[in-house]
Amino acid sequence: MAKTEIVVVGAGYSGIAATKMLSKKLKKNPDAHITLIDRHSYQTMMTELHEVAGGRVEPEAIQYDLQRLFCKRKNVSVVTDTVITIDKEKKIVKTKQGSYSFDYLVLGMGGEPNDFGTPGVKEHGFTLWSMDDAIKIREHIERTVALAAVEPDEAKRKAMLNFVVCGSGFTGIEMVGELIDWKDRLAKNNKIKPEDINLMVVEAAPTILNMLDRNDAGKAEKYLTKKGVSILKDMPIVEVHEDYIILKSGEKIPTNTLIWTAGVKANSDAEKFDMPAARANRLVANEYMQAKGYEEKNIFVVGDLVYFEEADKENRPTPQIVQAAEQTGICAAKNILATINGTEKEAYKGKYDGFMVSIGSKYAVACVFDKFHLSGFFAMLMKHIINLRYFFDIRSGYYMFQYIMHEFFRIKDERNVFRGHTSRNSNVLWSVPLRVFYGCVWLVEAMKKVIGNGKVLQPSTWFGDGSWFTNTVAFPFEWLQPADATSGASQAADAAATTATADPTFGLSYAFGEEPMLVFKSMPDWFGSIMKFMMPNTEVALFMQKFMTLFEVALALAIIFGLFTWLANATTIVLVVMFCLSGMFYWVNIWFLFVAFALMNGSGRAFGLDKWVIPWIQRKLGNWWYGDVKARYGEKS
Repeated sequence: MAKTEIVVVGAGYSGIAATKMLSKKLKKNPDAHITLIDRHSYQTMMTELHEVAGGRVEPEAIQYDLQRLFCKRKNVSVVTDTVITIDKEKKIVKTKQGSYSFDYLVLGMGGEPNDFGTPGVKEHGFTLWSMDDAIKIREHIERTVALAAVEPDEAKRKAMLNFVVCGSGFTGIEMVGELIDWKDRLAKNNKIKPEDINLMVVEAAPTILNMLDRNDAGKAEKYLTKKGVSILKDMPIVEVHEDYIILKSGEKIPTNTLIWTAGVKANSDAEKFDMPAARANRLVANEYMQAKGYEEKNIFVVGDLVYFEEADKENRPTPQIVQAAEQTGICAAKNILATINGTEKEAYKGKYDGFMVSIGSKYAVACVFDKFHLSGFFAMLMKHIINLRYFFDIRSGYYMFQYIMHEFFRIKDERNVFRGHTSRNSNVLWSVPLRVFYGCVWLVEAMKKVIGNGKVLQPSTWFGDGSWFTNTVAFPFEWLQPADATSGASQAADAAATTATADPTFGLSYAFGEEPMLVFKSMPDWFGSIMKFMMPNTEVALFMQKFMTLFEVALALAIIFGLFTWLANATTIVLVVMFCLSGMFYWVNIWFLFVAFALMNGSGRAFGLDKWVIPWIQRKLGNWWYGDVKARYGEKS
């Protein structure tokens, strides 16, 4: 039986959403296969391009390798190639290096900047719609500021340090927001004053951020003004030159940098497909995301490429935003599945949970679920949460982790929502003495139980009376009392009595005449129930005593030699919490918790085995899970 071939063109938000759903729902169907074609071997997180352009993160922070995203999807082939044309009658997608037959086709190549025919934009302006665009802007700004710092001509210098963003939509405002944050660093590196760098937003409409509630947009405008950004509204640009722009009013604004974010149109490659198009060359589709005139050919259009007006939104097509892109992709996938399974198709119904825009790394405005209006820290935090939710939706824990690292821990110049408190570059060398000392404390206490010293010290009172070779166990639990246990249990009760008078201070002294205070005077009932379930009799308790002694020795050695220090110290935290809940841990030793937290910060990477072991494990696990990362893969001749 011939396979059902589904081809998805474009690995943007819509293409990824469609491919993920199709792959999941068809994983038990051996006769279905999906081919994802994109000219790049990675997905770009388009909503974060401004972070690369504005020098906040490196390109790899927002590039997600398609091989890693689909490594475990056996029914998906990823092809890195450029689509040339589509033979709609023969149902073949032709690329530069091959051709692919399809039973179902999903077109999701996205959009591209729309300059509305404004003279000079292509020659002298910068757009922000791809990774290449972002890198060009970044390099140009760094180079321009450096040259301006040594430019003797005041007029030229002013033009060079005047950065203009055309368009006050999400992309434009987020771009100027990054420049606000970057300005101080650019000035410092080039020995100029930050106020010499001028930022400007030019908007053809009388208002900015027209997708937002007017109150939210007002907060954004107020913030921009406070940060020194000039906002020119109702001022369309009619001409762009190398060192100045001309407004409709005739005013000339000197600048060597115009970043154009004023509009979006369908990807120009779609023009070759000869399919019905509407405004901005977007391909027209019906309510099932089927291309107009090609419903019988099972061709679907999604994302920024599609033009579809819902019944209650005449002359307002699906917005070119991430939520709409994902929802149109999912809608197309559902209807392909419905056709394959012979079930009823589902019409598209857009549901947008709100809008938000970040202005730099520390401030944002947002409207969530159309009723919760946020600004500042909480709005910015919400944006990060939504981005993290995206990685959950596409089932990529790897890139969720990478996002957290790039956004919160590897940021320079305090450019994150926590004002740099989470991103200080510190040398873990200074924690080595503490690590060795902490490990030795655990080792000494564990060895006391192995060798025997006549009494039990904290926190080891759980599992011994000084020598685990004596077959006694220190468990002051009610279910191991002599009244209803063996002679071994009687020994356990005696050991428990010893425990009550044992020195609890790990060798540390406290003021003469003062009694150390227990964290918990007695074990909570709920915790006691758990312990009783885990150790219902003396035999199990004796086994746990011996096991935990060896475990503590291994834990101590791991900390001393810097092996798996994050995991080892996290384990000590769990143990200390358990000791506290058992009513057998004193406040004088509570420092154990805080030392363990401090040592979790990569303390084994300096003079420790983690320096070699962790990178080796990461490489091995990465190759096992994802395979070898290649620039091109899954190609078909």
